[in-house]
Amino acid sequence: MIELLPILLALGLLMFFAFRGVTLLILAPLMALLAAGLSGTLPLLGSYTQIFMVNAGDFVIAFFPLFFFGAIFGKLMDDSGAARSIADWVIGKLGAQRAVLAVVLCCALLTYGGVSLFVVAFAIYPIAVALFRDANIPKRLIPGALALGAFAFTMSSMPGSPAIPNAIPMPFFGTTAFAAPGLGLIASAIMLGLGMIWLNRRSAQAEARGEGYGQHEDTVPEITTQMREQSQNDGFDLNELDAAPAMALRDAPSFALSIAPVILVIAVNFLFIQLVVPQMNTDFLSLPQFGETSIDAVRGVWSIIVALLASILFLLVTNWRRLADVKQTLNQGADASVLPIFNTACLVGFGGIIAALPAFSLITDAMLGLSDGNPLISVAVSVSALSAITGSASGGMSIALDALGPTFVALAQQTGTSLEAMHRIAAVAAGSLDCLPHNGAVITVLGICKLTHKEAYFDIFVVAVLIPLIALASIIGLASIFGGF
Repeated sequence: MIELLPILLALGLLMFFAFRGVTLLILAPLMALLAAGLSGTLPLLGSYTQIFMVNAGDFVIAFFPLFFFGAIFGKLMDDSGAARSIADWVIGKLGAQRAVLAVVLCCALLTYGGVSLFVVAFAIYPIAVALFRDANIPKRLIPGALALGAFAFTMSSMPGSPAIPNAIPMPFFGTTAFAAPGLGLIASAIMLGLGMIWLNRRSAQAEARGEGYGQHEDTVPEITTQMREQSQNDGFDLNELDAAPAMALRDAPSFALSIAPVILVIAVNFLFIQLVVPQMNTDFLSLPQFGETSIDAVRGVWSIIVALLASILFLLVTNWRRLADVKQTLNQGADASVLPIFNTACLVGFGGIIAALPAFSLITDAMLGLSDGNPLISVAVSVSALSAITGSASGGMSIALDALGPTFVALAQQTGTSLEAMHRIAAVAAGSLDCLPHNGAVITVLGICKLTHKEAYFDIFVVAVLIPLIALASIIGLASIFGGF
């Protein structure tokens, strides 16, 4: 077991320093080379250039368009006023008497359409404050409501979601964002249903005690250095929000016009896969200059690219006059995509070196041994464990699939397991244990709300960790019996 110490030390230090805001651009390669050096089995320079950089580069090649177009889409939704218009409409329909549900649904609608959870948190927080204060619900429940709507089912289990954790399994398993829609909807129903039961119960208990909203400073906080660092490590750059004051809205778009880009993302994604891809001649993909791949490996990424691009063009056409500076909006959205993908890619490079160490086979054997012959359990254990260590759904999943993806596919073929079910379970697993206290999104949301972990983390843990684990166990059981559906 002593040969595992370099890996465990590197992982422990990675988690420790990432929690303190050290950028993964520095941290991931240093920890990877530390593990390689301590193991004495890999040359350091060769490991850095031929393993770390190759793995990181492959991730950038595969997923940069999704980060790029997703960041621009989110910036346009924010600056055009569409995100706020959707929130205002939901609030108007539900009112303060359903404050918790209103906040959750606002977050869910926006994140399901592709708006970054960080943009959503900043946009919805002032609305949540007003609603919770009017309804006399404790402020400490706001982070839980934001987490349930933005961190849970729309990120990992809703079919068609353009979220990065739902996209990463596609090239490994040859699936699409709509993989195993039945399992995804069941997992989503469990997360939303149990999450709402929990938050409403907590609200009722507080009312019975006469707790009330409490005395709090509720202004939207400045974006701190720690928020920036944590958001970048978790897959988003808060610099995207810096220009909001300069982008003063001339008039807010209607709800119909605001929700249309969200619907367009999902609809174009689905129609491209179902109608366009089957009509395309993709024989060229087998040529060396196109990577000697197949349409199954790229159709999912292609469909999300087309869907996001169509929605970006729609937003530009319908909101041109509402944007104070179109060039600045596009530039900042594009710039905001760079740091997050390179941070995640560095985690993938870290995982590549760890997987190359001889001792990693012991970890692999242990993870596969827990499954009792069921590869779905192996996927869930490995992805959720690495997401917990890295504090990142996309980072943990990327490391797991980059190291073990071919093994999982081989096991699926041997056991007749559905790759679509494997995709959905990997995505849900990534979105469970990632929300531990060191997760960047958790830290940022608590910072926005000006609350501490002691005051508000417990409810985040229940709705974004414990309940997703229940959903994960449920769909593993269903998929083991009925396959992917």
